[in-house]
Amino acid sequence: MVYDKAALLNHINRIRNEIGHEKVNIDIKDILYERDSNEMWIITNDRPDKSAIIGKGGWVVGRLREELEIESIHVESYSDFLQKKYRMELSLNKLNSFVNDNFDAGDNGSDKNKLDYGSFIALNNLIDILKIKLDNLYSFNFYNYFKELDESPYSYYEAERPVAVVALSGGTDSSFSLILAKKLGFNPVAITVDPGTIVLPNQFRHNIDKLVGDLDVPHEYIQVDYTELIEESFTGRFHPCGRCSKVIEETVCSYAIQNDIPIVIFGDMLATGSQCITEQFCNFDENDENELNDVDKEIDKTKIIRLNLPASLSVSKLENKSLTSHYNLSKFKGFGCPLLYEVHKKFPHMKKYSIQRILRETRSGVLEPGEALDLIWSFYRTD
Repeated sequence: MVYDKAALLNHINRIRNEIGHEKVNIDIKDILYERDSNEMWIITNDRPDKSAIIGKGGWVVGRLREELEIESIHVESYSDFLQKKYRMELSLNKLNSFVNDNFDAGDNGSDKNKLDYGSFIALNNLIDILKIKLDNLYSFNFYNYFKELDESPYSYYEAERPVAVVALSGGTDSSFSLILAKKLGFNPVAITVDPGTIVLPNQFRHNIDKLVGDLDVPHEYIQVDYTELIEESFTGRFHPCGRCSKVIEETVCSYAIQNDIPIVIFGDMLATGSQCITEQFCNFDENDENELNDVDKEIDKTKIIRLNLPASLSVSKLENKSLTSHYNLSKFKGFGCPLLYEVHKKFPHMKKYSIQRILRETRSGVLEPGEALDLIWSFYRTD
């Protein structure tokens, strides 16, 4: 089915008039329709055009969807896609140069740290899907892509042994990362840092156990003592998320090194472009605990590759949810863990720093402003 721009604009303006919205000039750059899923993508030139089609409270696009009998209508601005395209091109350049610099196909005896063949193949699979997403900028769908790939004889080759450890919290971002790591052939192992239910509630455990079972991925809970971190959080002197993230990263990197797995994957959505894949230098201390250390320190170091998988593909929260929804995981409202909400209650000024974290994702395009507003409002609905 082909939709004419002029006819669609007349339809939209009629709906706006009937519900009392003011008359505006709207520019539509492109219209895409997927017959199999009965979905439409309306690409506008800029965000004001997008807002006009959506309408106050989503009334306009809601009426449009009902009247056209379309399952789902996605309204996106071309200006936002330009930013995503630029970031994905940066990711593509970085991944290509990283693979070329670290894989010696001839095995000529050089002493540089080369990727093993499994890592090389998995990273090239990531490069492949990144190119495909760039070529289908408006309408790429991860679930449909992998479904078609699984039904064809050309699915991605999987590494013979695990080449990546995925930090799995049970939330949307880390779940998305594990699904992609499995589909792209990293043959991943999933690791969950378990400080107790104040940080890892049982509903997150349910998601973790279900997902690793569905994907047939080895998984391990690693018990970590958060007593000091929790006690210090209730002094009101620091925000718990930063220190918690540091502990998780150190624990996952330590596991990877101890098990000779070259890549660690995190669901970080912000390290886009040239920062999507980096090398971390680690060393084991006297207690056989791994700590990240400054590169310039005079110590024995072990190198680990850190890959921010969703960030490398400039994935939005909507794309995250679109893929993970097919695995029937529990959905959680709000932002953060029970510890964070208890800290908010006792020290309301700490909400400022949580809001800053949400705004960072909004500025990067990961979160839509409406999604960010809902997350921020969730801090106050618990008062």
